[in-house]
Amino acid sequence: MKIKSLLIANRGEIAIRIIRTARKMGIKSYVIKTAKEPNAWYLEEADEVIDFSESFDDNTPEFLDIERIISNAKKNKVDAIHPGYGFLAENPDFARRCEEEKIVFIGPSHDAIYRMGHKTIAKELARANKVPLLGGSEGTVSDAEEARKVANKIGYPVILKAAAGGGGRGMRVIEKEKDVERMFTLCTNEAAKAFNNPDVFIERFVREPRHIEFQILGDKHGNVVHLGERECSVQRKHQKLLEESPSPALDDALRKEMGEAAINIAKSVNYYSAGTVEFLLDKDNSFSFMEMNTRIQVEHPVTEMVTGIDLIEQMILIAEGKKLPFTQKDIKLNGWAIEWRINAEDVQSGFSPSLGTIEKISWPENEHIRVDTGVRDGSVITPYYDSMIAKLIVHGENREKALQQSSLAIRKFWIKGPKTTLAFCRAVLQNRNFRKGKFNTSFLSKELKLNYHHEPDEELLAAFFATYDFARGIQETEDKPLYVEKGKEIAPWVLNKRLR
Repeated sequence: MKIKSLLIANRGEIAIRIIRTARKMGIKSYVIKTAKEPNAWYLEEADEVIDFSESFDDNTPEFLDIERIISNAKKNKVDAIHPGYGFLAENPDFARRCEEEKIVFIGPSHDAIYRMGHKTIAKELARANKVPLLGGSEGTVSDAEEARKVANKIGYPVILKAAAGGGGRGMRVIEKEKDVERMFTLCTNEAAKAFNNPDVFIERFVREPRHIEFQILGDKHGNVVHLGERECSVQRKHQKLLEESPSPALDDALRKEMGEAAINIAKSVNYYSAGTVEFLLDKDNSFSFMEMNTRIQVEHPVTEMVTGIDLIEQMILIAEGKKLPFTQKDIKLNGWAIEWRINAEDVQSGFSPSLGTIEKISWPENEHIRVDTGVRDGSVITPYYDSMIAKLIVHGENREKALQQSSLAIRKFWIKGPKTTLAFCRAVLQNRNFRKGKFNTSFLSKELKLNYHHEPDEELLAAFFATYDFARGIQETEDKPLYVEKGKEIAPWVLNKRLR
């Protein structure tokens, strides 16, 4: 069927991203307005707005209210729903309800979401399809004693993971046998709270691996391809901070081997739509299956930049029943792309959220730079949603050129208002091993002495400009020039150069 209208069950930059592709395809877009963001930018981008703002219920947040979303989709006679990422994107009940109500779910089947979303089932499928796995329990572990037996068998360290988990939650590393019972209790409690499922499983823990993921696309006719890998090893508490494609760790042979493993996992559940298969890559280049994310990823733009393929467009075409317009041999990686996540966080305070109004935001624009954002001047960063302000994606003909473009773009990316992770991005770019491509998931803890870039004369400059602002206030009051030389006022930046 031809999709003529779709409801985006999401907000922010991903809502705008989907709207723009829908507009290009001649599809009418609907979005949801909430009381928490009544003036959000994405509301203006959409063709129609469905108003949920009369209620403010933290017990059932608007983007998690399955029945309300479904009923409004039916009321407005929309053909399809795109869940974006987060919220209900990997909820099999949501996909099933769409299927039951004859609304096209722009994503995989509810069965594929369920089987890949339950980590122990996914690992059983990987094992059956001869995809490499870390040693560990074959299913969930029922209690601390069983966890202890498995851990003693495979050897420490081990890691406990929530069977229904994701986003880095419900995970505990166990270094010694004496810690098993305590960590088991902590992990199951966190899993029950975060995912309404206390089940956990246990695996061998790999120290300092690389985190590599493969973007796949499958259609409803059994065709599946991969679009290359993304390097996601720069993380904090299992949360990605930047991504790039391709990975500096892979050669063509390893890319082919891992890509084929990703395709096999997808085919095991008759997967269609966009999805991501994640692996751990050890120092000896052996890799192990982690999980599959059955949705579009935050970092999908780097893949779009190096392949030229619009992933949202492909998701919609697949949902309509179209065949993939390319085969694996048609996929070529062109150059290098890096995505820098710019969040409203205070890096110097342990990446704590920084709320408030964005007074001014600006960035450079050229053919090498793409910015995906859901904010503009006057937008408010609230405590209700993710703290991401923007995704800065840069492209170069090779990694060195992409790093050069990153330095230029980050230097000229400017935000007045909340504190952001721009200083962290600058610090990463200054790191010698990062620039050489020699890093892994321990990068943040071992490689960066500071999580932010500190200018040598930063404190001196701050003191000078504070003094200048104070003196400027006196000048405005007394209507006298501030700094005068030969009858002319001296600009503060000229004076600053002389002081330095």
